[in-house]
Amino acid sequence: MATDFRLRLWSCLLLFLTAFSFTEAFYIPGWSIKSYKDNEAIPLLVNKVYSDNTQLQYAYYDLPFVCPPSGTRHAGSSLLSGQSISLNLGEVLRGDRIMQSDIELVMGQDQECNVLCTRNVSRSDLRRAREMVKEGYVAEWIVDNLPGATSFVTVDKSRKYYAAGFKMGYKDISNTGKYRYYINNHLTIVIRYRKAPGRDGNRGGKVVVGFEVYTKSIGPQKRDGDGCPADINDADTPMELYLPPNATTDFSLQYPHSSYYPPESEQDVDDGATLDIPYSYSVYWREDDKIEWSHRWDLYFVNQEEGSRIHWLAIINSLIISGLLSAIVAMILARTIRTDIKTYKDASAEEGKLKAKRRSRPGSGARTPKTGEKMGTGLLEQVGDTENDADVSSDEEALEDVTGWKLLHGDIFRAPAYGYILAPLVGSGMQLIFMAFGLLFLSSFGVLNPSFRGGFVSVGIGLFVFAGLFSGYFSGRVYKTFGGLNWRRNTLITGLLFPGLLFCLIFILNLFVWAQASSTALPFGTLVGLIMLWLCIQLPLVYAGTWLGYVKTGAWEHPTKTTTIPRQIPAPAWYIRSPQSIVLAGLIPFAVIFIELLFVFQSMWQDKSGYYYVFGFLSVVSVILMLTIAEVTIVTIYIKLCSEDYNWWWHSFAVGGSSAIWVFVYCIWYYFMRLHIEGFVSGLLFFSYSFMACVVYGLLCGTVGFLTAYAFVRRIYGAIKAD
Repeated sequence: MATDFRLRLWSCLLLFLTAFSFTEAFYIPGWSIKSYKDNEAIPLLVNKVYSDNTQLQYAYYDLPFVCPPSGTRHAGSSLLSGQSISLNLGEVLRGDRIMQSDIELVMGQDQECNVLCTRNVSRSDLRRAREMVKEGYVAEWIVDNLPGATSFVTVDKSRKYYAAGFKMGYKDISNTGKYRYYINNHLTIVIRYRKAPGRDGNRGGKVVVGFEVYTKSIGPQKRDGDGCPADINDADTPMELYLPPNATTDFSLQYPHSSYYPPESEQDVDDGATLDIPYSYSVYWREDDKIEWSHRWDLYFVNQEEGSRIHWLAIINSLIISGLLSAIVAMILARTIRTDIKTYKDASAEEGKLKAKRRSRPGSGARTPKTGEKMGTGLLEQVGDTENDADVSSDEEALEDVTGWKLLHGDIFRAPAYGYILAPLVGSGMQLIFMAFGLLFLSSFGVLNPSFRGGFVSVGIGLFVFAGLFSGYFSGRVYKTFGGLNWRRNTLITGLLFPGLLFCLIFILNLFVWAQASSTALPFGTLVGLIMLWLCIQLPLVYAGTWLGYVKTGAWEHPTKTTTIPRQIPAPAWYIRSPQSIVLAGLIPFAVIFIELLFVFQSMWQDKSGYYYVFGFLSVVSVILMLTIAEVTIVTIYIKLCSEDYNWWWHSFAVGGSSAIWVFVYCIWYYFMRLHIEGFVSGLLFFSYSFMACVVYGLLCGTVGFLTAYAFVRRIYGAIKAD
């Protein structure tokens, strides 16, 4: 029966894998298609600047060296330039600050050169510009919900692909060996379009299928009367971010008989000197029938074919590990446990037969003497007693085989210490499981995709808040099972413990980011909104769920009764002790996910211009991960019970979530070996975000381990039917 169940489970998993191999978060056609007529104005929005070398983002218009918004209204938009569009919660949390720009785009009309502005920059602002160019900051502009992209060609020149954003500038080494920094002050915008599908296309409508930005640094020399470069293509003098030091400072007099010159930071004393940076842009429209509107995001998915092969390798690796564990679990269930249960039942049956035999045998002492009849004390009665003693002796010999986990039937369901903390943790874990699988499901079928900017975060928060009902239900039921009495206190702990930890960390980090004037910092209104979601919506849902689980449904019934006096626990072997077994057990689930984890980390930290899109593969790996955690927990708890240790409640939760320890170790390795993040605040953000992610992952997996272990223990102790 167990083997048939596992075969059905693996068949479903393979079917699931086949289905999801074709659903790599595709873009759902027909959503938000916007068509334009010839000569119709199209708004261009500016968002933010970001870098792979730092975690600090900045709103584009907050930079002191770019053209500020003029505040005028342009055709195609109801907003004044510099006004922010409405943002969803996810966009705000990810640092987006999308505003209307002064750049004018008209469908089908090329513009060879337009002057945007000439920005007067001081020494301090120039220093800021050099720092951002040095750190590799990239700007993000948006047209028709497409981010402006830098176009690349693969090594074999077989296909083109995009990297979202464009470089603010570049650096070069001068003849003296020092770095020189240049700003890209002329942008060539190429909009690719095609005929709109359906009726709009028959009416002359067109849709945007590509938005490319090509950068160039052009010095202030050789410009026409309007301020445009005289020859954009042959401009040979770039725009260097440099102001000569104050001419009144003679370092040869200040440092006589010395070759020392102060560093550039000391030379850039703000003395009122400024540098004029001219900004201009060109616009070209190119028809491209090769790109379908529904596939216009495909070019942003870098190295798709090569990445798919590695994802398949990750799945095969996960299946091998999970398959080996399944064989071990099958052996435990089919052989060891069934043999143990059969031996226990045989011993119990033998005991019943012997008792029945003693009751039915004459002279065995089972007959009640008549009135006035004396009990015999002769030899025959003594022989009868001897036979009875022999029966008892054989009974004890039969029960001598009852060892290991079977001896714990009177203690196995004894309530754990600090159960009032474990129950809320399990509830929070169920809340996260609901959120995670909801996000994976929606992302795998393309509902959450890159075009839905901020949608992943927004929907995730919505699912988390709504799942407060599940959190309260499971927390209340587990708390009642542990014998808890104050369910309202359990409600408060469940609703405040994990969300409170997250909010406190976010608030503390926000103080550091606020000090850097970064758009990564959450506005005060957003913080208030998050508190209202937490206290006014989620907490009442947790209360309702706890009432339903504790009062209405009640505790789970255990198959065995718990004795009054707990039995002593023998000293365990070194590999069964909690710290060692927990850490070693966590290594196996980590081995299942570490290849896919590399792609997730690369998308989040190393290649922010790309997008993680293979949620179908991630869903399959996640299902295999859950199976692996369940199997590892069963094996670990079985070994613990065989050593006659009944303290399995906390142990099962810790074993399930122990792979979070290895994930955090992997984060540390990734930071020092793969990333080039600079600055204290950026490092603090990385490790804080990594810690929060590992806590979420640990709670989720720990809950899977806890519930699996509970089901396993109930099953095996329900089979022996011991009182």
